[in-house]
Amino acid sequence: MTSDVQTSTLELLKRFNQAFPEFYEQFVSSEIQFQNLQLAFELQKTRQPVIQLQTEAERTHLQFACRNQSSVLSDIFGLIAAYGLTQHNFSLYGQVRLPLLVFLRLTLSHKGKALSQKGRDSLCRSIRAALADQVEVEKISELNLKGGLQGLETSFFIDPVFHLPALLVEAESQPSLIYRVMYAIWQEDLLVVNANFMAWRGRVRLTLYLMGPNGNPIPDYLGQHMAESIKQRLINPQQ
Repeated sequence: MTSDVQTSTLELLKRFNQAFPEFYEQFVSSEIQFQNLQLAFELQKTRQPVIQLQTEAERTHLQFACRNQSSVLSDIFGLIAAYGLTQHNFSLYGQVRLPLLVFLRLTLSHKGKALSQKGRDSLCRSIRAALADQVEVEKISELNLKGGLQGLETSFFIDPVFHLPALLVEAESQPSLIYRVMYAIWQEDLLVVNANFMAWRGRVRLTLYLMGPNGNPIPDYLGQHMAESIKQRLINPQQ
């Protein structure tokens, strides 16, 4: 009986994984694959975004799942900036076929410590309010986005391993950087389906794997224009 259940679960997982990019099964651990499947079940059951916040030592871990839309990541990273939270790392896995779900994991702290229960509850409420269009994150007074990013470079390419359109953003490390990038992505109406983040010697290198608003591929000639447009948005955010 146990063997039958395990076989059925593995078959379900394999079907679930088919909605992700080709590299997903090869490069993502089995543990994360099963966690994403469980989050998808919870999303289907509740019919609302799944937000889980857990504390471990001096860090708070956020797990999030919902239908991918261009505004989702802008809202979440905007709230993280507005709350003055430090982001230590994150991973993101998005589907490229229907139902186009996205799964995000973040490790956060506030002034070197994990978020309190009150802080976790407040962040959760704010995320739900933003996703329900009850809060306009970009208008939160604490977020000063008037200045452009420093030392900025952007480029577009088709990743030869993942076979996905990718945007490379390099800039000097500064507050709200990831939010600023995600906000520009939202303005271009793009979906992020995977991301790599690296900080080194005061600079940040962010690689975002992208799709069009309905999961459509981005041709090279449009990608180059998109990269330049995003660069101009980040240099001159008030334009």
